[in-house]
Amino acid sequence: MRESDRYNTIKGTSEGYYKEKGSKFIARAFHVESEEEAKEYLLQMKKEYHDARHHCYAFRIKPEDEFFRSSDDGEPSGTAGKPILNQIFSADLFDVLVVVTRYFGGTKLGVHGLIRAYKTATRDAIDRAEVTELTITRTLTLLFDYPLMNKIMRIVKEENLPVSKQDFALRCALVVRVERNKEKALTEKFLRIQGLTVK
Repeated sequence: MRESDRYNTIKGTSEGYYKEKGSKFIARAFHVESEEEAKEYLLQMKKEYHDARHHCYAFRIKPEDEFFRSSDDGEPSGTAGKPILNQIFSADLFDVLVVVTRYFGGTKLGVHGLIRAYKTATRDAIDRAEVTELTITRTLTLLFDYPLMNKIMRIVKEENLPVSKQDFALRCALVVRVERNKEKALTEKFLRIQGLTVK
């Protein structure tokens, strides 16, 4: 588990490129927050470059509960997926997928040549990406009766908490996001309001 509450990711997508001995390496970096999302972007790349020989990739997601994976997609073992993943690690990025599509140019590059090519294409895509710093958050669900609304909303405004869901039916429910390191203190603050349940 990551100790710091802050982590780096990228906004949107970016593209990198590398060419050697006729082989073209097109790298694209995506912001992803799940393995399913990563698979969708990979599929998108395979459709866009359907005539390419290899679509190698690596992703790293969830700064709290880190999960990463890489694939050589038919290239010699360790020459594509790992170099891509290592670039993500060295840039210390999370919630990122990089897919490198290769068009074979007719001349073999050898193990070292391939590693350099996948590494360089990935680095180019990461260098061109817009990196942004985010904070690990947790969700608090507040359940209360309508008369408590003003007291609760005062805390939400004071603490500048983003509201991700609200339901003001018979019993009110409000879902707010809080920074991980403030979760305990804010839960205690809310619980000082009698009649409020925090989940």
